Amino acid sequence: MGQSIVVASGKGGVGKTSIVAGVSSCLAKLGKTTICVDGDAGLRNLDLVLGLQERAVFDFADVLAGRAALDDALVNHPDIENLSMLAAPAHMPVPPVSPGAFRSLIKTLEERADFVLVDSPAGLGSGFMLAAGSCGGALVVTSPSQTAMRDCARCAEFFYNHSPAKLIVNRVQPRLIKLRHAHTIDEIIDTVGLPLLGIVPEDEMVLAAQNHNAPIVLAASTGAAVAYCNIADRLLGNPCPLPRKFREWKVKG
Repeated sequence: MGQSIVVASGKGGVGKTSIVAGVSSCLAKLGKTTICVDGDAGLRNLDLVLGLQERAVFDFADVLAGRAALDDALVNHPDIENLSMLAAPAHMPVPPVSPGAFRSLIKTLEERADFVLVDSPAGLGSGFMLAAGSCGGALVVTSPSQTAMRDCARCAEFFYNHSPAKLIVNRVQPRLIKLRHAHTIDEIIDTVGLPLLGIVPEDEMVLAAQNHNAPIVLAASTGAAVAYCNIADRLLGNPCPLPRKFREWKVKG
């Protein structure tokens, strides 16, 4: 039985989908069977980030409605062994997907994979509740901005008594932290109230890879790509200390 993990954020634009695609790709490259699920009905983007937009014919709503078999809806990545994706519907399904049905789908995927990562819609609406209520663990993503941190803290509150959650700080710029134009990692941890799993630096290759419809781990071996693989290592329980410069960023003052 595999692990199901929802990747959530309080605010859009913090890079949640990039985290799902990057960490899923790294878990697969580490030999773990990984299924990533786009849970953002009506605003799906995971297929684009993974370069699978031409292959995603069916979605999870099709599976739950009986219009497609799960094996037909799961898309295997052509360049990353062990990685597959289940797309979200392009439009909001009518009637809405029931929490029980979605939870059963995630349980079925857990039986097929070592890891199931679910890309949750931003915010705390029904889509978030659907995804978060179906998974056994959570990664909560924020950027160093004041607004993202506050919304992330609200999102984290849901998981306190629900499922284990850890924090990923994305789009970190060390220069701004050193100039005191951005919050330190310690300050972000204190605000959100979750243990830190990983730090991902701002990296122009994330956008470049997305615009070429390719997972960043196939396009780069530095910056964010390394951070995603470090996060995957930590999810596997492997010792992976933060690089020295990140440890320095955690020091206040």
